[in-house]
Amino acid sequence: MSLRRSARLSALPNTSRVLSLHQAAGPRRTARTPGNGITKTKKASTKRKKPTIPTDEDIFKANPNNGDNDDDDNPSILFLNGSSSRQHLTPPPLDRPVDPHRTGAALLTPHGSSLVAYPPTTELKDLSPSKTGLPRPTATTGTLLERAVAHLIATDPRLKPVIDQYPCELFSPAGLAEEINPFKSLVSSIIGQQVSGAAARSIQKKFIALFNSGPDDPSHQDQDQGQEQPSNPFPTPPEVAACDIPTLRTAGLSQRKAEYIQGLAQKFADGDLGAEMLLKATDDELIDKLTAVRGLGKWSVEMFACFALKRIDVFSTGDLGVQRGCASFTGRNWKYMSEQEMLDLAAKFAPYRSLFMWYMWRIEDVDIAVLAD
Repeated sequence: MSLRRSARLSALPNTSRVLSLHQAAGPRRTARTPGNGITKTKKASTKRKKPTIPTDEDIFKANPNNGDNDDDDNPSILFLNGSSSRQHLTPPPLDRPVDPHRTGAALLTPHGSSLVAYPPTTELKDLSPSKTGLPRPTATTGTLLERAVAHLIATDPRLKPVIDQYPCELFSPAGLAEEINPFKSLVSSIIGQQVSGAAARSIQKKFIALFNSGPDDPSHQDQDQGQEQPSNPFPTPPEVAACDIPTLRTAGLSQRKAEYIQGLAQKFADGDLGAEMLLKATDDELIDKLTAVRGLGKWSVEMFACFALKRIDVFSTGDLGVQRGCASFTGRNWKYMSEQEMLDLAAKFAPYRSLFMWYMWRIEDVDIAVLAD
């Protein structure tokens, strides 16, 4: 199995701490002393640390490596989900129909409109496949996470302590209410390949500036003085497709990354990719369609499907962090857990494997302070 090293793990020192779920769920643990066959029983600490809950961006902070090897599927990326805002001034809607095998997020179009897979404020019973061309939705934005959590705990009660400790915002009503710009999200994932988080943000800022203002614009000078400026709009696919490679490279992109981004933009501009397709494609169709794009490998697409599109039945066997979490969950040495064993383990948590995967990261109890820029 070819593993993609989880960016949040690759940012950690070799002495990163791993929390076994068995330790988290029980008051005592046993540890075997290597070489002498003596088993010692240790009391678990009664002090409960205040949990540090990583955000989606924390998980995908890049490996602090300024090299750029332009691998078609390098997982060391800064994954930016392309959302318009994480702040909700009004309560998020609770009645929008959603389905585990379709996109749960609202996707922005280049024209500024927002699309969802199923019409909002429609009764589930009224959304027949003959009317929508999609399977009948099984939940709403207000019930999806509740149902998923209940299924995980019913399938394996050992998950309950971790679920109680780390509430998942990703598939909450507020998380599902985020409006996602899919083109921006995919461009950002390409920009972030094999560079640090700070470098990725710098390149993306210069990339956006190419289509908004020049370096001599007064707003850039104000930013140097620490004054907050309104963000420029992200360029549309036709704008990027029409921009030549030498100009794109002035933002700090390598030759291949500039080609990848221009090619991606052309597919959006031609209609081969778009919000409607990303909303309605099956999970398998989505993987096939996006991995055919240069610069996007399977791991990158799986992360996009989970964290940007809010598809709740994605499971990545190629992520080292997920493999380590699965091994810790089952009490195994992570080096000896095969891909098929991971698939078999996750299968019983369908159709909510994205949430199961999210908790496999949480099991490792990674101190995200090491991910700070």
